Amino acid sequence: MTEMSDLQFWSTIAIFAVTIYAVVKGTIDSSVAALLGVLAMVWTGTFSELDAFKAVDWNVIAILLSIWIIAGYLGKSGIPEWLSGQALRISGGHGGLLVMILSLLSGIISLVVDNVVVILMLAPVAIPIVRHLKMPLTPVILMIGFSSNFMGTALLLGDLPPQMLHSVSGAEFLEFIWQDGRPSSFPILMVTFVLTLAIMYLYGFRTSAAGGGSSGGELPFDTRIPDRRFARIVLGWFVFTIVAMSLREYLEKYLGFIALTGAMGLVLHLELIAHQIKKPPFEEVLQELDWRAVFFYVGLFALVGGFERTGILEQLAQALEPLFRDNLAVGATLLYWITVPIVGVVEHDAYILTFLYMIRDLGTQGIDPWPLWWMLVWSGTLGSNLTIAGAPALYVALNICEREEGRKVGVREFMRWSILFAISSSLICYLLGMWIWVLPSA
Repeated sequence: MTEMSDLQFWSTIAIFAVTIYAVVKGTIDSSVAALLGVLAMVWTGTFSELDAFKAVDWNVIAILLSIWIIAGYLGKSGIPEWLSGQALRISGGHGGLLVMILSLLSGIISLVVDNVVVILMLAPVAIPIVRHLKMPLTPVILMIGFSSNFMGTALLLGDLPPQMLHSVSGAEFLEFIWQDGRPSSFPILMVTFVLTLAIMYLYGFRTSAAGGGSSGGELPFDTRIPDRRFARIVLGWFVFTIVAMSLREYLEKYLGFIALTGAMGLVLHLELIAHQIKKPPFEEVLQELDWRAVFFYVGLFALVGGFERTGILEQLAQALEPLFRDNLAVGATLLYWITVPIVGVVEHDAYILTFLYMIRDLGTQGIDPWPLWWMLVWSGTLGSNLTIAGAPALYVALNICEREEGRKVGVREFMRWSILFAISSSLICYLLGMWIWVLPSA
């Protein structure tokens, strides 16, 4: 890597700062802002266009696109409607219990499906149930949004932060369950999630959402799966892909390649028997992919790659090294609780990726990076539930609420639910993370 001139150094910092501000402020579309920032870095000499291309982790992009394709077919299989119908039956028509079941379902699905996709799958089938039970719509859809955003970091496949952690650290699928003789992301976040749902139930859903008095046996929509063969094929390829990705170490292939193989295997299977089943056209599935998010993530990787060339992250790591070396518990605590409010107003993916690199540099100085990496991705995910600025998934959920209710959902109404959810989950996860990961390493 060639050394930067002073002009290139300061121009890179300025471009990075302006771009991140534009993303956070929403002055222009975030994907446009990220790509414009990368173009500016190339033209001002931060790096070449080839280096910008190489800075993108195309393995992560392949994972996102492939899982989205499979999830697109899954969303049209009738399985989400069937699951929502089962949730209504299990709840017995009790609104508060139904909200918790739908939230739990959203969180579990987001373990392996992008959180925005989960919201777009479950919100439309939750809406008729909520109206059937005469419950307020906004808190229910927001809970689906919070839950989907929450559990995406529990495993490798559900959201960008764990995939970025895989990119920077090399963490494999099973290490998100158990690592170095300790429970890691999945068990810690699962316990946190269940306890958080219990708090939310006691706070706002035990009585006020008990709603409607409708029988759990009366369903407001048809929950029958239209084409069982199509649903079985989609579900089978989905499970096959997840299992194959969990065995990446033994298959010795990139996760993106494995995911792409599963997605294309599903598409080929469906196309070969298209005359025997009821399936959506492949073009329709492609059109519904979130291409804005893809361009944003491509730009984000390149943008942070350019910023890394300034050496500021390495200098920051060197400056913080005495703090983490002298007292890891204090350092991890500061990292965690500084991150929570920041990602509430700053798009959390950009923040997390930047600090993943900084912690990697700390690791080269003899400090165990794993307690810090885990505390970063957990706080960066949980804190992002504070506002819509921190997580795109919440913006999608809020838009659905406003469209369906025909009114503007105010900040106070949104934060009545978001603050308790974000702070409760962050506190519980902090205590578990310190007990299991930080204190034993301190």
